[in-house]
Amino acid sequence: MNLAKNLEVSAFHFPDKVALMDGKTELSYRQMNLESNKIASALQRMGVAPGDHIALCAPNSNSWLCFYFGILKAGAVAVTLPYAMTQSELAPVLEDCRPRIMFTDDKKIPDLENTPGLDILIADTGKTSYAGLIEAETGDFNSLEREPDDTAAILYTGGTTGVPKGVELTHKNIMASAYNVSRSERSNENDRALCFLPLNHVFAQHHIMNSTILSAGGLVIQSSFNMDGLLTAVERFSVTKLYAVPTVYIRLLSLPDLKEKLGSVRYCFSAAASMATEVVKEWKVRTGLDIFEAYGMTESASMVTFNHYYKHVVGSVGTAAPLVEIRICDKKGKSLSGNEPGEICISGPNIMKGYLNRKKDTKEAFWGRWFRSGDVGYLDDDGYLYIVDRIKELIITGGENVSPREVEEVLYTRHEIEECAVIGMPDKEYGERIVAYMVPKQRQKIDPVALKAYLKTQLSPFKVPKEFIVVSELPKSSTGKLLKRELKSRALEKKEK
Repeated sequence: MNLAKNLEVSAFHFPDKVALMDGKTELSYRQMNLESNKIASALQRMGVAPGDHIALCAPNSNSWLCFYFGILKAGAVAVTLPYAMTQSELAPVLEDCRPRIMFTDDKKIPDLENTPGLDILIADTGKTSYAGLIEAETGDFNSLEREPDDTAAILYTGGTTGVPKGVELTHKNIMASAYNVSRSERSNENDRALCFLPLNHVFAQHHIMNSTILSAGGLVIQSSFNMDGLLTAVERFSVTKLYAVPTVYIRLLSLPDLKEKLGSVRYCFSAAASMATEVVKEWKVRTGLDIFEAYGMTESASMVTFNHYYKHVVGSVGTAAPLVEIRICDKKGKSLSGNEPGEICISGPNIMKGYLNRKKDTKEAFWGRWFRSGDVGYLDDDGYLYIVDRIKELIITGGENVSPREVEEVLYTRHEIEECAVIGMPDKEYGERIVAYMVPKQRQKIDPVALKAYLKTQLSPFKVPKEFIVVSELPKSSTGKLLKRELKSRALEKKEK
């Protein structure tokens, strides 16, 4: 089994169908497969062996996808890293996954040149360039066979500790998820899916990219979200499938003549955070289209549940995807009855192999064959899943996962801050907005403007708090433990008043 064979099959059946469109170039399935073959041959020539880690840290592009599939064809493991990561954020991740080769871009190279163990940087220019790689190879290459449980990709996900964890997803994991998405969304070779979300993220990489390649559809690739760019792409490329996060749908609803602007779109999907019911209803009235939601995470290679075409239940994230099982458990792992809230536990061929270099974390993430999601929910009598709350403190803002601890660690580097706590507050546009509460040191003042400017040099833009609130003290228990739930409760009460 090799995930890259999905590309080869689509290239065999639909060689002349357009596979990739990034606004500058278009590649047919024949061309994409050939380019990926050349990358695979070049990697082998550079000494890459099956199981080796090869990193990608670059903006979305046609080349990103060709390189990804070239890595898989060579039997190596694609380690996909956020391009927005700063040098200080990348350092511990690269130390963890130890890639010898990285595909990046010219802007990132100065930050990476002296990384220990990273010998080859591939970008547009330089000693080893992407163009040079594909020009030097013939393109005669067949994907190497891998075992279903061999790791295909490693994606890094934030955690409550602030230290990103590498999620190992196997060829079987991703194949199962890609099939479930393609089947559930009734995807076919005539679809064109818009992808402006970062390809390092599980939603873009597996839910959008791998499912579209499996079904031989076309991918319209954009490096980031831009309203004008989105509308132009829909019209220019006759986009049929719109993938976005709640923030984007809310912004689209502010436009006049929305139904006419969406034109060819037949399917809308929202990811990352739960969509407000009123937004879904307004979208249906304005466009005649449903906004479909599902439930998933990096550890499940995306889809766990899907909200159906034939019985779409607003407010729910749907029922279990094919071959996926869900049970609701109490704190000891005992299964609970229907309509009773508890921890959502999942089993299926899409569930990760484990966390890279973290045996303890991997063990703690499972109760036997059941993966512990860390989310609280319940199943109704029809098997529809409803998300109630999060056990974990992870903040989801604008579709991106943010660890509060990571932001707090940076805040604590400032001399004027004695204590701080970072929480997520409800936000109509972003799902959650990041808010930092800070206690200043004696005889010190905190300047929110200067603090925000500093954080922008240390963190990716989406991790920087939207609000900085100075307080005299933070709520604590009798043992001195910081009570974030109490802090959030007080903030919500104050907002309501």
